[in-house]
Amino acid sequence: MDYARMRAIADELSALPDAGKVEISDGTIVMMMSPSGTHELVAMRLRRQLDRQLPDDLVAHTGGDVEDPALGILRRPDLVVLPEPAMDTPGPFHPRDLEVAAEIVSPSNHANDYAQKARDYPALGIPLYLLVDPRKGTVTVMSDPGPGADGQRCYRGRHDYVFGDEVPVGEWTVDTSEFPRYHS
Repeated sequence: MDYARMRAIADELSALPDAGKVEISDGTIVMMMSPSGTHELVAMRLRRQLDRQLPDDLVAHTGGDVEDPALGILRRPDLVVLPEPAMDTPGPFHPRDLEVAAEIVSPSNHANDYAQKARDYPALGIPLYLLVDPRKGTVTVMSDPGPGADGQRCYRGRHDYVFGDEVPVGEWTVDTSEFPRYHS
């Protein structure tokens, strides 16, 4: 099925009540449940921290589609950092405008964040991928997108942290002691 048709189906699915997030990757429509309160709390605290540090021309935003039809990828990161003028355009954000894509790992579909998005975000050219995992109390910062040994774009830099660490994310620092873990 061509990407335009998949995108139309994704739009129809997104319009359903309680649809959650709808994304496209690897020729597949990916549907995720609506996030939990803890998930949203982590995203909000992350956004607040970054907002305090970002220069006036950049914003941290929770929400919004990121799309590259030529690659057949539609993603909806939990948080993005991008120039404020990039928000004043119709349709999805262009991935080349993003400085950071952040994901808060969900309890039920963690492989999507760890594997598929770790493949899609460097392919989209997003410089930094911040992965916060409230299940395990860990944070991973991936950087330096470029060709890997197999010729595919990947993140060539990876740094792992635990909740409680001060985590460098590009020019900014995230205090992960503010992030709650999921309740068992």
